[in-house]
Amino acid sequence: MANNSERLDAEQSRALVALYYADPLRRLPFVRDLFNRTAEHYDSVNRLFSLGSGAWYRRTCLRRAGLRPGHEVVDVAVGTGLLAREAVAITGDCQSVIGVDVSEAMLAAARRNLGIPLIQGAAEALPLASAVADFVTMGYALRHVADLEAAFREAIRVLRPGGTIVLLEMRAPRKRMSHMLAAAYIGGIMPLLSLLVTRDSRARTLMRYHWDTIVNSVPPEAVMRTMVDSGFLGVNCWSEFDLFCCYFGRKAPDQTQ
Repeated sequence: MANNSERLDAEQSRALVALYYADPLRRLPFVRDLFNRTAEHYDSVNRLFSLGSGAWYRRTCLRRAGLRPGHEVVDVAVGTGLLAREAVAITGDCQSVIGVDVSEAMLAAARRNLGIPLIQGAAEALPLASAVADFVTMGYALRHVADLEAAFREAIRVLRPGGTIVLLEMRAPRKRMSHMLAAAYIGGIMPLLSLLVTRDSRARTLMRYHWDTIVNSVPPEAVMRTMVDSGFLGVNCWSEFDLFCCYFGRKAPDQTQ
């Protein structure tokens, strides 16, 4: 019999499908199309949302996870390169970070912003050889992934023995006041600001999509459970402001695949 957490996961998954993915098999094409249509506004909307703190937080999480000069990184769902940029700043070598994304428009933006190698592909089927990276990273895209187990298995595969996974994400706040504030800002104010600043309704749609996927995202406990089931060791989650999560885990030092 399913426990309460598993029932909640299923309910949230169904809610998200009902909102955006009439056919679950169309989830990847939907996400690809959404970000293709909104890539030109992504950075400006992100600056509004993060209030200037985004780069600092990304860099802090990467350093806390142990990223150092000389490490090689695969940044999944690279987007416009916001997390990859901080990885390059830490490693000191733009060729040490490979970006992967399903969206052609996002890859084009990342190509303009960064001089890193870029590949089109999905988290569930990374077009990379095995054991090529010391770190696999993902910034605020986990809730867009349809199959977490497949994505984590792929991360395990491309990591070298002892390698690290770092996932930045947002969750629905659990405290009532935090939830009300986040709903008002992310779900209400940000879509309106995005429309006013960009004068493009697609930016407003993107922010509404962000909030809906945050509210209906898989809870941190389920994410960590799936990471463990997929083979990661030392799985943990650092949380800030009852909203931001940074998941962390390691591939076993003696694991070759």
